[in-house]
Amino acid sequence: MAEAESILEGIRLVARTHLSVEEPISLDTPLVEAWRLDSLRMLTLVAELENHFQVILEEGDEQGLHQVRDLVALLQRRGAR
Repeated sequence: MAEAESILEGIRLVARTHLSVEEPISLDTPLVEAWRLDSLRMLTLVAELENHFQVILEEGDEQGLHQVRDLVALLQRRGAR
């Protein structure tokens, strides 16, 4: 569970720094609605998550991403720590 919390903290940092998200971010936060993710903001999010966690996200990884918990699980599968 500590690994998931560490990833969540990294996501919070990226969202606040690069997407100017000011609202509280929990595992249940809806990605698209809460962060107003259009195609440009999604590209920014992906690039900054890859930089922060030193992982490579692949085309199609965005499938099934509805909440922050889904993003945490994806980053765990990709080897983020």
